[in-house]
Amino acid sequence: MTGVVGLTKSHLAQKANRMKRFVTRALPSGETRTVFPFHVCIKGAETAVHCRDDEDYDVYVKYIALCARRKNVIVIIYGVVSNHSHIAVLAARQGDADAFAQELKKMYSQWFRAKYHESKILHRADAQAILLDNDWYVRNALAYIPRNALDNQCPVQDYPWSGFQAMFRGGAKPEGRRVASLTKREAGSIMHTRDCLKDVPWLLDEKDRLLPDSFCDTAYLEQAFNDDPAFWLKTIGTVNPAEMEEKLVDGPRRMLPDSEFHKVVTDTVRRWFSQELSSLPKEKKVRIIPYLWRTRKTTVNQLARVMGMSREEISEALGIQVK
Repeated sequence: MTGVVGLTKSHLAQKANRMKRFVTRALPSGETRTVFPFHVCIKGAETAVHCRDDEDYDVYVKYIALCARRKNVIVIIYGVVSNHSHIAVLAARQGDADAFAQELKKMYSQWFRAKYHESKILHRADAQAILLDNDWYVRNALAYIPRNALDNQCPVQDYPWSGFQAMFRGGAKPEGRRVASLTKREAGSIMHTRDCLKDVPWLLDEKDRLLPDSFCDTAYLEQAFNDDPAFWLKTIGTVNPAEMEEKLVDGPRRMLPDSEFHKVVTDTVRRWFSQELSSLPKEKKVRIIPYLWRTRKTTVNQLARVMGMSREEISEALGIQVK
């Protein structure tokens, strides 16, 4: 944590203006696109333990990489704890981030069922992808994710099941065994997949754990904190976990009363358009409605009431039929 104390608020505010939230990246498919940051959370019942031993954690991390490759997204950073996971990804569109979340839930469910012969442990687990639609949201999410190590009573810097260790390594190249060199039998036993992995840059350590340096977009996180590890550590130390839990995990899973939902919508409209909801033209309402629908638990009727539109207009914006 050396050097953190010397960062003043004005210094941080000045540095904060330099991040690029939207970036251009080569996706796993090979296509180059503008990509956007999303937070993905898979969380079930508080009492359900999804990862019971080190093998489970290891498989979960490998499935994060595999699912990102399958669904054409890029992992920025991740954190896996006993009953939930957080992953930040870059995706070209919402649908790709949603597909990644669902694929990860499906793959790990299959692993869990085969190992423990329990079929419904993740049946009711939520798998959500939320667009991080402003700089504050991005930075706090990227700091909140590795901070979840504390849920497993482990210091953030020592936790083996997050991408924290890959960040701010000064350009040092990771060293390890190449996944691409594995035989089919080895890939099946080590990576737990039949996918062809001959083109991946991933590396394994001496315990055959996947090195986060080899599959996480460390450059995105580092530029989000202006290539300053002190800024990164400062944010981890000061992030409000209860606030982030509400914004990223609990809030989207719980339907709010109209009065509270109106506040959420008003805040989102101000972030997106620097306008008040009461003066927002219909064309801008139509742009924001799908985002609200995906990231909050709501209904067509509630959206119609809060947005001041008809049910038919809301349904048209969402591309669904009015029931």
